[in-house]
Amino acid sequence: MRKQSRRVRAVAASLGAVLALTTACSFGPPDADQQGAPPNLPTPSADASTGTEPQGDQEVAVTILAKGLEVPWGIAFLPDGGALITERDTGRILQLGPESDAKGLKVTEVQRLEEVQASGDGGLLGIAVSPKYETDKTVYVYYSTAKDNRIGKLVLKGKLQPILTGIPRSRNDNGGQLAFGPDGFLYAGTGDGTNGTQAQNQKSLGGKILRMTTAGKPAPGNPTKNSLVWSLGHRNVQGIAWDQTKRMYATENGQPKSGELNVIVKGKNYGWARSDGAGTDPKLTNPLYSWPIADSYCAGVAALEQTLATACLLGKRLWLLNITENGTVLGSPQALLNGEYGRLRGLVAAPDGSLWASTSNQEDGGSPTPDDDRIIRLVFSDGGAGRS
Repeated sequence: MRKQSRRVRAVAASLGAVLALTTACSFGPPDADQQGAPPNLPTPSADASTGTEPQGDQEVAVTILAKGLEVPWGIAFLPDGGALITERDTGRILQLGPESDAKGLKVTEVQRLEEVQASGDGGLLGIAVSPKYETDKTVYVYYSTAKDNRIGKLVLKGKLQPILTGIPRSRNDNGGQLAFGPDGFLYAGTGDGTNGTQAQNQKSLGGKILRMTTAGKPAPGNPTKNSLVWSLGHRNVQGIAWDQTKRMYATENGQPKSGELNVIVKGKNYGWARSDGAGTDPKLTNPLYSWPIADSYCAGVAALEQTLATACLLGKRLWLLNITENGTVLGSPQALLNGEYGRLRGLVAAPDGSLWASTSNQEDGGSPTPDDDRIIRLVFSDGGAGRS
């Protein structure tokens, strides 16, 4: 999206319908130089609509990639073109693609992690693929046990090895996002464990964004030597992303009043529980943008070109924001898919320039349809975010 006057139009289609729309793009395994790319799904054309004319000069086509999942949480891409999906409550790691059929991308259960003890919003949460996966075959997961949250690593179908334990565990606000940053280190978003005191405690792992080596040790250059803490004052971080300038963003949910999207800067304090949304204390960092909690409670976040997108649970929508070169919001955010797919949780930028999102309707507060839960793919038509 390049100017605020543009409007968006959701165009839903089954995978089979989308594949029949155009022969302009190739379909099949990704090229050899597309590390982590999903299959080369063709870009749906304007003809994918249900007969209405385009509204404005941008539209988005939505493809159902998989359905019938159970609270999918994390999404991470593999070099072979498939994606790994975690299911929060079952403790399963699934592989989605790269093979497909008329129903969508093939879904395969890779393994079930018996160490996971799911309850509330805890369970098998974030997943990250090693930047050196071609040689080490390692993935990293954020998961809950009966007494704490942990980060572990494993070779798929192998034994899970914890690398960090003791992250506060509660029924709600367990955090859970994992991602490798542009610097090659592993970042994790944690929750404050709901009591409102751990987020400001430098010695607690709760209510933080952590930065670590692949052995679970504090990464060089952290704000405090021998500490995992990269930033503090968070309520519940369930989304992490970087844009093309390496600027870091994170979502914040679980606060009583406001859902936040933050620009994350080394060593900054993001306010919880001293503030909920923007405040006046100069020692605290205000959000880049905040919404009423009923319109947000966002989890996943993704960056594509000058656009940020967040996937919202209570808001049941994606918010799209235009970001300027200096990191400010241009114009007002636009809502997309408002209520069309229910609760939206996961959101990642795929290597082919599309967005992949997951629904979260098979959980408390959701109203599942027979197809839920689903993984959906969004392609924007005007050469902006989601171009493939």
